[in-house]
Amino acid sequence: MTHPTTARQIFQTAYESRYTWDENFPGYSADVQLVQPDEVHTGKIRINRDLSVEVTGVADEQVQEGISTQLRDTVTHRKRTSFEQSHGKHEFCLGEQDSDGAIEILVNGDCMGSNYKVRGNEICQVSRILGRMAFIINTHENFDTGSGYLGTRYDAVFRNLKTNEITSILKFEDSYEKIDDYYVMTKQVVQEDKDGASTTTEFAYFNIKLLEAAIV
Repeated sequence: MTHPTTARQIFQTAYESRYTWDENFPGYSADVQLVQPDEVHTGKIRINRDLSVEVTGVADEQVQEGISTQLRDTVTHRKRTSFEQSHGKHEFCLGEQDSDGAIEILVNGDCMGSNYKVRGNEICQVSRILGRMAFIINTHENFDTGSGYLGTRYDAVFRNLKTNEITSILKFEDSYEKIDDYYVMTKQVVQEDKDGASTTTEFAYFNIKLLEAAIV
């Protein structure tokens, strides 16, 4: 087996080693519970075969949108997109190597100014620029499904590009369960540190059922 040596090969290997849902993924439905300080909200969710998201039965409209956002983020990471489609037009070069073996992958041609770090066959850091804001996501723990890895503990640090001031830090802990042939998220705990205060939000999903495959 030939080991990847160029920046493109190293990054492509890590990109294609992520766990994603295949083209036969039927979608699923579940009950959702969102827990915040002094508040508990419940409802129902559905991720359709086309990976569109539906959230219903949540009394608070802002909370319902928060659940929708969380699920859309989940879908973005589980959606299977070929390397060529996502990164075919980008140029890659090697940066520095950390003492723990993580290799910096610098990208040219990405509209969000993305750069990465890869350790082994896993992407362990993503840095991007969004308008006046920059963020870095560091992954600290992964789960090997046997058909790709899933990040289970990671954090995101947001900075003001102009002042370089840290505006917020989000820390995530994710749990997954295999339902029939697919791994889906059953719980996500998000701790946000902002303006000297810390708040924790917990998303929990129950009664997860894959949708029936369409009859052709």
